[in-house]
Amino acid sequence: MNKALRGKKVGLALGSGSARGWAHIGVIEALEELGITVDYVAGTSIGSLVGAFYAAKKLDSIKRLSLELDWKQIISFLDVVLPKSGLIDGNKVKEFISESVGLINIEDLKTPFKCIATDLVTAREVVIGSGDIIEAVRSSISVPGIFTPVIKGKMLLVDGGLVNPVPVSVLKEMGAEFIIAVDLNHDIHEKRRPINIPNDKTGDRDIDAGRSNGKDSLWSILNKDISELELSLPSQFEKWFARDDMPSIFEVMMKSFDILEIQVTTTRLKLDPPDIIIRPPLGSIKFIEFDRASEAIDAGYRETMKVLKG
Repeated sequence: MNKALRGKKVGLALGSGSARGWAHIGVIEALEELGITVDYVAGTSIGSLVGAFYAAKKLDSIKRLSLELDWKQIISFLDVVLPKSGLIDGNKVKEFISESVGLINIEDLKTPFKCIATDLVTAREVVIGSGDIIEAVRSSISVPGIFTPVIKGKMLLVDGGLVNPVPVSVLKEMGAEFIIAVDLNHDIHEKRRPINIPNDKTGDRDIDAGRSNGKDSLWSILNKDISELELSLPSQFEKWFARDDMPSIFEVMMKSFDILEIQVTTTRLKLDPPDIIIRPPLGSIKFIEFDRASEAIDAGYRETMKVLKG
């Protein structure tokens, strides 16, 4: 591998995938162990978050945080607001990035880095390669319906996974001559049991609305936060968050976004194939299970070693 890379500028495309994105940490650690130097980094959504820390030479910080996360800490990052253009405001996430990476512009990072967002106004891909890194990452991770969009000039920016989940094309434009891409979403429906339509006779309650290790703590607390907003919510809105035989509003949005990303990823990778693609087996990790970092990191590391060492 090192011979194949000799003299070439290497680009690393870190794909979207929410909690599965901790696998990017394991991928990077494997690349470093193999002596592979990354010259350019491009990230989408969670890939932009990990990529920003990596480009700032602070991967240890994000790894330490990810391994310490439990469901209570995850909830602390979710600043629930009365839904208008999103359920979560994202200010606490911005504060975390600011405290960990610092107030820095993308162009000042040690490794060239770009992240991808989507402009809801024009439906176009937006590649961010300069300016405030906090605003850039916040834009890239703004899952529609979950996070409120970021206003930038005349643009309304949301998650880049809508248009370019694995940003190989961006690395080519940056000048990368050999591209390693990480796809986190290839098996997310293969390893999950399907949502069962409720049976009126049996009252089947086989819906798993984001449970982690047998607990429904994340969803129940998030629902509780919303129900306790000091505002009078319409009765229909309250029904959206009630535990029921039908999937919750969160599960519907997240599964829909997963399906979209799978389709877009397949198309984009055919148009812009990387030299190497790494696909860690992460199908069992759900959208918001950020407390499963150890498992995801290990999967990323093992799959990278498997692909690159043959």
